[in-house]
Amino acid sequence: MIKKDTNYKTQISLAGEFAVLSQLALHGKDANMTLGNTKGVDILVSDPVTGKMMKLEVKTNYNSNAKIVSSKLFGNILNTWILGVKNEEYDEKKDANLFYCFVNINKTTNNFKFYIVHSKTVANYLKSENRFWHQEKKNENKKVVHTDMRQFRLGFENEKYKIPTPIGEYYENNWNFEIK
Repeated sequence: MIKKDTNYKTQISLAGEFAVLSQLALHGKDANMTLGNTKGVDILVSDPVTGKMMKLEVKTNYNSNAKIVSSKLFGNILNTWILGVKNEEYDEKKDANLFYCFVNINKTTNNFKFYIVHSKTVANYLKSENRFWHQEKKNENKKVVHTDMRQFRLGFENEKYKIPTPIGEYYENNWNFEIK
């Protein structure tokens, strides 16, 4: 179990990145960590079969997956990850081969789950989610503090959502980097 100390977040992030690297190797991909030298990219991936190159940003959370997260606004959610406002930006030219790997490390079992989502899907969801959240708070006559933090959520296939929500089952173990 990871102990909370000054390196807690770094330990979780590194555990996620190394777990992703191991999965990429098992799936026949050539991959290297950028070690902070490439802004906004944690891992560079090459598929030797197709020749395709991908950039991978890894976002890791460490919590219990024992229950469904339920939200009045966003419905029943598989899991959430915190991202920044910069992740709402999508540039077709520079981000066409950028993917996010959302990693969940189960705090109880230390088992990993991986969800690989194209950056355009992430950006579109974050924009919709933030706009929807602000509109709902406005409708409730609540004052909203603008923040640079965003939440990326994965939903369930059989649920109805008020905004288009990426479905976890579609992206789990998407090691072929399919755009869905």
